[in-house]
Amino acid sequence: MASVETLLWVGVWMFAFSITTADNSVPKAENVRWMSLDFTTVLTWTAKPSSYSFTVQYATDEDDWTESLDCIRISDTKCDLTEHLIPYDMDYIADIQTEHLEADYDVENLPHTYSPKFNPLRESNISAVEFSVTQLNETTVCVNITDPLTAIHQKNQQLSIRDILKQDLKYKISYYKSGNTRKRDFESPTSTAEISGLDPGQSYCFMVAAYIPSRAKANQNGALSLEQCTDGDGGILQELSVGAWVGVVFLIITVIIVLVTVIALCCRNPNRNKSLQSTQLSAPV
Repeated sequence: MASVETLLWVGVWMFAFSITTADNSVPKAENVRWMSLDFTTVLTWTAKPSSYSFTVQYATDEDDWTESLDCIRISDTKCDLTEHLIPYDMDYIADIQTEHLEADYDVENLPHTYSPKFNPLRESNISAVEFSVTQLNETTVCVNITDPLTAIHQKNQQLSIRDILKQDLKYKISYYKSGNTRKRDFESPTSTAEISGLDPGQSYCFMVAAYIPSRAKANQNGALSLEQCTDGDGGILQELSVGAWVGVVFLIITVIIVLVTVIALCCRNPNRNKSLQSTQLSAPV
Protein backbone atom coordinates (compact mmCIF):
# COMPACT_ATOMS: atom_id res chain seq x y z
CA MET A 1 0.00 0.00 0.00
CA ALA A 2 2.82 2.34 0.92
CA SER A 3 4.57 1.58 -2.35
CA VAL A 4 1.43 2.45 -4.34
CA GLU A 5 1.11 5.77 -2.50
CA THR A 6 4.76 6.49 -3.17
CA LEU A 7 4.32 5.78 -6.87
CA LEU A 8 1.33 8.14 -6.99
CA TRP A 9 3.33 10.94 -5.38
CA VAL A 10 6.21 10.35 -7.80
CA GLY A 11 3.80 10.47 -10.75
CA VAL A 12 2.24 13.72 -9.54
CA TRP A 13 5.65 15.26 -9.01
CA MET A 14 6.89 14.21 -12.47
CA PHE A 15 3.72 15.55 -14.10
CA ALA A 16 4.10 18.90 -12.33
CA PHE A 17 7.78 19.02 -13.27
CA SER A 18 7.03 18.31 -16.92
CA ILE A 19 4.45 21.11 -17.02
CA THR A 20 6.85 23.54 -15.39
CA THR A 21 9.64 22.55 -17.77
CA ALA A 22 7.37 22.92 -20.79
CA ASP A 23 6.21 26.33 -19.61
CA ASN A 24 9.79 27.47 -19.11
CA SER A 25 10.74 26.29 -22.61
CA VAL A 26 8.05 28.40 -24.30
CA PRO A 27 9.68 31.68 -25.37
CA LYS A 28 8.03 34.90 -24.32
CA ALA A 29 8.47 38.21 -26.11
CA GLU A 30 10.62 40.58 -24.07
CA ASN A 31 11.95 44.13 -24.41
CA VAL A 32 8.94 45.17 -26.49
CA ARG A 33 9.49 48.57 -28.11
CA TRP A 34 7.88 50.84 -30.67
CA MET A 35 10.31 52.13 -33.33
CA SER A 36 8.80 54.96 -35.36
CA LEU A 37 10.36 57.44 -37.80
CA ASP A 38 8.29 59.74 -40.01
CA PHE A 39 5.22 57.63 -39.13
CA THR A 40 6.76 54.36 -40.30
CA THR A 41 6.12 52.31 -37.16
CA VAL A 42 7.62 48.91 -36.35
CA LEU A 43 6.99 46.87 -33.21
CA THR A 44 10.15 45.05 -32.06
CA TRP A 45 10.93 42.54 -29.31
CA THR A 46 13.48 39.92 -28.28
CA ALA A 47 12.99 36.20 -27.61
CA LYS A 48 15.08 33.08 -27.12
CA PRO A 49 15.56 30.95 -30.28
CA SER A 50 12.97 28.14 -30.50
CA SER A 51 10.48 26.38 -32.78
CA TYR A 52 7.71 28.70 -31.63
CA SER A 53 6.32 31.60 -33.64
CA PHE A 54 4.59 34.89 -32.83
CA THR A 55 1.28 36.48 -33.77
CA VAL A 56 0.72 40.20 -33.29
CA GLN A 57 -2.61 41.84 -32.51
CA TYR A 58 -3.31 45.53 -31.98
CA ALA A 59 -6.14 47.60 -30.55
CA THR A 60 -7.15 51.00 -29.24
CA ASP A 61 -9.09 51.78 -26.09
CA GLU A 62 -12.25 51.92 -28.22
CA ASP A 63 -11.79 48.87 -30.50
CA ASP A 64 -11.43 45.10 -30.19
CA TRP A 65 -8.22 43.22 -30.94
CA THR A 66 -7.28 42.90 -34.62
CA GLU A 67 -4.63 40.57 -36.01
CA SER A 68 -2.00 42.02 -38.31
CA LEU A 69 -2.26 39.85 -41.44
CA ASP A 70 1.47 40.25 -42.13
CA CYS A 71 2.40 39.15 -38.62
CA ILE A 72 0.63 35.83 -38.06
CA ARG A 73 2.85 32.97 -36.87
CA ILE A 74 6.04 34.72 -37.85
CA SER A 75 9.49 33.63 -36.70
CA ASP A 76 10.82 37.18 -36.91
CA THR A 77 10.89 39.47 -33.88
CA LYS A 78 9.47 42.58 -35.51
CA CYS A 79 6.19 43.61 -37.09
CA ASP A 80 5.51 46.62 -39.32
CA LEU A 81 2.22 48.17 -38.19
CA THR A 82 2.49 51.39 -40.21
CA GLU A 83 -0.63 50.78 -42.31
CA HIS A 84 -2.72 49.71 -39.31
CA LEU A 85 -2.19 52.63 -36.92
CA ILE A 86 -4.85 54.89 -38.44
CA PRO A 87 -6.20 57.32 -37.29
CA TYR A 88 -2.83 58.61 -36.11
CA ASP A 89 -4.00 60.49 -33.03
CA MET A 90 -5.01 57.39 -31.06
CA ASP A 91 -3.35 55.38 -28.30
CA TYR A 92 -2.51 51.90 -29.61
CA ILE A 93 -1.43 48.78 -27.75
CA ALA A 94 -0.11 45.52 -29.21
CA ASP A 95 -0.30 41.93 -27.97
CA ILE A 96 2.51 39.56 -28.96
CA GLN A 97 1.26 35.99 -28.60
CA THR A 98 3.55 32.96 -28.67
CA GLU A 99 2.35 30.08 -30.87
CA HIS A 100 3.73 26.74 -32.04
CA LEU A 101 4.61 26.43 -35.71
CA GLU A 102 3.17 22.95 -36.27
CA ALA A 103 0.37 22.29 -33.81
CA ASP A 104 -2.67 24.07 -32.42
CA TYR A 105 -2.50 24.93 -28.74
CA ASP A 106 -4.86 26.48 -26.27
CA VAL A 107 -4.20 30.19 -26.72
CA GLU A 108 -4.88 30.95 -23.08
CA ASN A 109 -2.08 28.62 -21.96
CA LEU A 110 0.56 30.27 -24.13
CA PRO A 111 2.35 33.44 -23.03
CA HIS A 112 1.28 36.90 -24.14
CA THR A 113 3.31 40.09 -23.90
CA TYR A 114 1.65 43.49 -24.12
CA SER A 115 3.39 46.55 -25.48
CA PRO A 116 3.32 50.01 -23.91
CA LYS A 117 0.82 52.43 -25.41
CA PHE A 118 1.89 54.34 -28.49
CA ASN A 119 0.41 57.40 -30.22
CA PRO A 120 1.88 57.94 -33.73
CA LEU A 121 0.87 61.59 -34.04
CA ARG A 122 2.45 62.52 -30.71
CA GLU A 123 5.42 60.14 -30.53
CA SER A 124 6.79 59.29 -33.98
CA ASN A 125 10.30 60.69 -34.45
CA ILE A 126 10.89 63.13 -37.30
CA SER A 127 14.01 62.84 -39.47
CA ALA A 128 16.40 65.66 -40.40
CA VAL A 129 15.06 67.97 -43.09
CA GLU A 130 16.70 69.29 -46.24
CA PHE A 131 16.68 73.01 -46.95
CA SER A 132 18.25 75.76 -49.04
CA VAL A 133 19.19 79.37 -48.24
CA THR A 134 18.74 82.17 -50.78
CA GLN A 135 20.12 85.68 -50.30
CA LEU A 136 17.32 88.22 -50.93
CA ASN A 137 19.33 91.34 -50.09
CA GLU A 138 22.23 92.42 -47.86
CA THR A 139 20.28 91.85 -44.65
CA THR A 140 17.65 89.20 -45.54
CA VAL A 141 17.71 85.54 -46.57
CA CYS A 142 14.95 83.09 -47.51
CA VAL A 143 15.06 79.57 -46.04
CA ASN A 144 13.17 76.97 -48.13
CA ILE A 145 12.49 73.70 -46.28
CA THR A 146 11.47 70.38 -47.85
CA ASP A 147 8.88 68.51 -45.77
CA PRO A 148 10.15 64.92 -45.22
CA LEU A 149 8.11 62.25 -46.98
CA THR A 150 6.53 59.31 -45.16
CA ALA A 151 6.11 55.74 -46.41
CA ILE A 152 2.33 56.18 -46.32
CA HIS A 153 0.32 56.49 -49.54
CA GLN A 154 -3.25 57.68 -49.88
CA LYS A 155 -5.11 57.97 -53.20
CA ASN A 156 -1.90 57.19 -55.10
CA GLN A 157 -0.10 60.04 -53.38
CA GLN A 158 2.84 59.76 -51.00
CA LEU A 159 2.15 61.75 -47.85
CA SER A 160 4.60 64.17 -46.27
CA ILE A 161 4.83 64.79 -42.54
CA ARG A 162 2.87 68.03 -43.08
CA ASP A 163 -0.01 66.04 -44.60
CA ILE A 164 -0.25 64.21 -41.27
CA LEU A 165 0.74 66.85 -38.72
CA LYS A 166 -0.99 69.70 -40.60
CA GLN A 167 -0.96 72.94 -38.56
CA ASP A 168 0.89 71.25 -35.69
CA LEU A 169 4.08 71.20 -37.78
CA LYS A 170 6.44 74.15 -37.44
CA TYR A 171 10.15 74.56 -38.08
CA LYS A 172 12.81 75.90 -35.75
CA ILE A 173 15.64 77.64 -37.60
CA SER A 174 18.87 78.19 -35.65
CA TYR A 175 21.49 80.54 -37.10
CA TYR A 176 24.64 82.37 -36.09
CA LYS A 177 27.19 84.73 -37.60
CA SER A 178 30.35 83.00 -38.78
CA GLY A 179 33.04 83.35 -36.11
CA ASN A 180 30.43 83.98 -33.40
CA THR A 181 29.13 81.22 -31.13
CA ARG A 182 25.91 82.99 -30.08
CA LYS A 183 22.93 81.34 -31.80
CA ARG A 184 19.53 82.78 -32.54
CA ASP A 185 16.30 80.83 -33.08
CA PHE A 186 13.50 81.63 -35.51
CA GLU A 187 10.20 79.71 -35.52
CA SER A 188 8.36 79.34 -38.81
CA PRO A 189 4.79 77.98 -39.20
CA THR A 190 5.42 77.18 -42.88
CA SER A 191 8.11 75.58 -45.02
CA THR A 192 9.36 78.98 -46.22
CA ALA A 193 10.82 81.61 -43.90
CA GLU A 194 12.41 85.03 -44.41
CA ILE A 195 15.04 85.99 -41.84
CA SER A 196 15.98 89.67 -41.76
CA GLY A 197 18.17 91.93 -39.64
CA LEU A 198 21.42 90.26 -40.69
CA ASP A 199 24.67 92.22 -40.80
CA PRO A 200 25.62 93.21 -44.37
CA GLY A 201 28.64 91.44 -45.82
CA GLN A 202 28.72 88.81 -43.07
CA SER A 203 28.54 85.03 -43.49
CA TYR A 204 25.76 83.25 -41.54
CA CYS A 205 25.29 79.53 -40.83
CA PHE A 206 21.84 77.90 -40.57
CA MET A 207 20.40 74.65 -39.17
CA VAL A 208 16.75 73.51 -39.25
CA ALA A 209 14.65 71.00 -37.28
CA ALA A 210 10.96 70.11 -37.31
CA TYR A 211 9.21 71.52 -34.25
CA ILE A 212 5.85 70.28 -32.92
CA PRO A 213 4.89 72.41 -29.89
CA SER A 214 1.62 70.51 -29.33
CA ARG A 215 3.60 67.43 -28.24
CA ALA A 216 5.14 66.63 -24.87
CA LYS A 217 8.49 68.40 -24.50
CA ALA A 218 10.56 65.23 -24.98
CA ASN A 219 9.00 64.63 -28.43
CA GLN A 220 8.75 68.20 -29.75
CA ASN A 221 11.95 68.45 -31.81
CA GLY A 222 12.92 66.48 -34.89
CA ALA A 223 16.49 65.60 -35.80
CA LEU A 224 18.74 68.59 -36.53
CA SER A 225 19.71 69.15 -40.16
CA LEU A 226 23.18 69.58 -41.58
CA GLU A 227 24.58 73.10 -41.39
CA GLN A 228 24.54 75.45 -44.38
CA CYS A 229 26.41 78.77 -44.53
CA THR A 230 26.03 81.82 -46.75
CA ASP A 231 28.95 83.55 -48.46
CA GLY A 232 30.04 86.86 -46.93
CA ASP A 233 31.86 89.57 -48.89
CA GLY A 234 34.14 90.69 -46.08
CA GLY A 235 37.19 88.93 -47.50
CA ILE A 236 39.21 86.12 -46.02
CA LEU A 237 39.76 87.88 -42.69
CA GLN A 238 36.01 88.01 -42.05
CA GLU A 239 35.76 84.25 -42.65
CA LEU A 240 38.34 83.39 -39.99
CA SER A 241 37.03 81.77 -36.85
CA VAL A 242 38.24 82.57 -33.33
CA GLY A 243 40.61 79.60 -33.41
CA ALA A 244 42.03 80.72 -36.75
CA TRP A 245 42.61 84.24 -35.41
CA VAL A 246 44.52 82.79 -32.43
CA GLY A 247 46.71 80.85 -34.86
CA VAL A 248 47.39 83.96 -36.96
CA VAL A 249 48.36 86.04 -33.90
CA PHE A 250 50.64 83.25 -32.63
CA LEU A 251 52.34 83.03 -36.03
CA ILE A 252 52.91 86.80 -36.17
CA ILE A 253 54.41 86.83 -32.65
CA THR A 254 56.70 83.91 -33.57
CA VAL A 255 57.93 85.71 -36.70
CA ILE A 256 58.60 88.90 -34.71
CA ILE A 257 60.61 86.99 -32.08
CA VAL A 258 62.69 85.29 -34.78
CA LEU A 259 63.38 88.61 -36.53
CA VAL A 260 64.37 90.34 -33.29
CA THR A 261 66.70 87.45 -32.41
CA VAL A 262 68.37 87.51 -35.84
CA ILE A 263 68.83 91.31 -35.76
CA ALA A 264 70.28 91.14 -32.24
CA LEU A 265 72.77 88.48 -33.31
CA CYS A 266 73.76 90.48 -36.40
CA CYS A 267 74.34 93.62 -34.32
CA ARG A 268 76.33 91.68 -31.76
CA ASN A 269 78.75 90.03 -34.24
CA PRO A 270 80.17 93.31 -35.81
CA ASN A 271 80.92 94.68 -32.34
CA ARG A 272 82.70 91.47 -31.49
CA ASN A 273 84.76 91.64 -34.72
CA LYS A 274 85.78 95.27 -34.02
CA SER A 275 86.88 94.27 -30.50
CA LEU A 276 89.04 91.46 -31.88
CA GLN A 277 90.64 93.77 -34.47
CA SER A 278 91.49 96.37 -31.78
CA THR A 279 93.08 93.72 -29.61
CA GLN A 280 95.23 92.47 -32.48
CA LEU A 281 96.46 96.01 -33.38
CA SER A 282 97.39 96.89 -29.82
CA ALA A 283 99.33 93.69 -29.22
CA PRO A 284 103.25 94.05 -29.25
CA VAL A 285 105.07 92.72 -32.32
